[in-house]
Amino acid sequence: MLGGTEFVGRAVAEAAVARGWEVTVFHRGRHQPPSGVRSLHGDRTAPDGLAALAAGPGGWDAVVDTWSAEPRAVLAAARLLRGRAARYVYVSSRSVYAWPWPSEGGPAEAGAVVEGAAADAGPTDYARDKRGGELAAVEAFGEQNSLLVRAGLILGPYENVGRLPWWLNRIARGGPVLAPGPRELPVQFIDARDLAGWLLGAVERSLSGPYDLVGPPGHTTMGELLDTCVRVTGADTELRWTDPEVILSAGIEPWTQLPVWVPPDDELYAAAHRTDVSRALATGLECRPAAETVADTWHWLTGIGGEPPRRPDRPPVGLDPEAEAEALAGARPCRQTPVVRP
Repeated sequence: MLGGTEFVGRAVAEAAVARGWEVTVFHRGRHQPPSGVRSLHGDRTAPDGLAALAAGPGGWDAVVDTWSAEPRAVLAAARLLRGRAARYVYVSSRSVYAWPWPSEGGPAEAGAVVEGAAADAGPTDYARDKRGGELAAVEAFGEQNSLLVRAGLILGPYENVGRLPWWLNRIARGGPVLAPGPRELPVQFIDARDLAGWLLGAVERSLSGPYDLVGPPGHTTMGELLDTCVRVTGADTELRWTDPEVILSAGIEPWTQLPVWVPPDDELYAAAHRTDVSRALATGLECRPAAETVADTWHWLTGIGGEPPRRPDRPPVGLDPEAEAEALAGARPCRQTPVVRP
């Protein structure tokens, strides 16, 4: 496991240990690794940063890599491990697709991807970095021995982007909460632990090639998600469901300032929340109820004092209290126009 101490990497490492696998975690030593793993320290961006990995015993059945920055770091590790590991799993992103991202209408894995990515490139932007990481894995291990996990929105315990933790903390403060409508708007996400479970099963089955990985369309709704946040926090909170037009006219940004939410008529909504994942479902993807993800995330969040870890390469998410108060002052109740689940 390259990484293995934060969010998705940690979920994969913990799930592998729980299956009785022998797990080696290569990391920088900034975070405590999961119990039950063998730990190697190194910084893949530093000169000779892979030395501990190079001196390792090798003979691994699979390598799992979640790297999100310059592709050349993936390439260096993959080349080093070629011949010492049987399969390379790269946790990528649906961001690698050319815009607009594929959504409904069948599996998207053969869709067009962003241009300008290269396996040996330095840092560019998130989409091309992730696509370059894919190219690096395939260059080193070949198409038959590389698995590309193109994840959608990921939530769950250990989240270090801050989306679900922000909603939980905001609702826990109580009072009126700006709830972006429609209430019945379907949303898609995957719990990091369900991603890990599918990934390990895919390794056991020697799957290869790209797979879109997120929960099925309509896995939950904004209403179910925020209602569960209210329930698990026990807060004295009023969710004020507000029309998308009112929110947008107030200058509030979907997805970032109001995490997870995107207006239903926005191109990003189809890309983020109407993804066809039939290929992953046919190969064993199982997703736990959204309520379990919310409850477990709250349990983890309160256990660490309420302040979630933050990735330094991602902008902060969430709405400023003053901006929320302004929007609430001018808001009108959301029209409960039925939203058809896919």
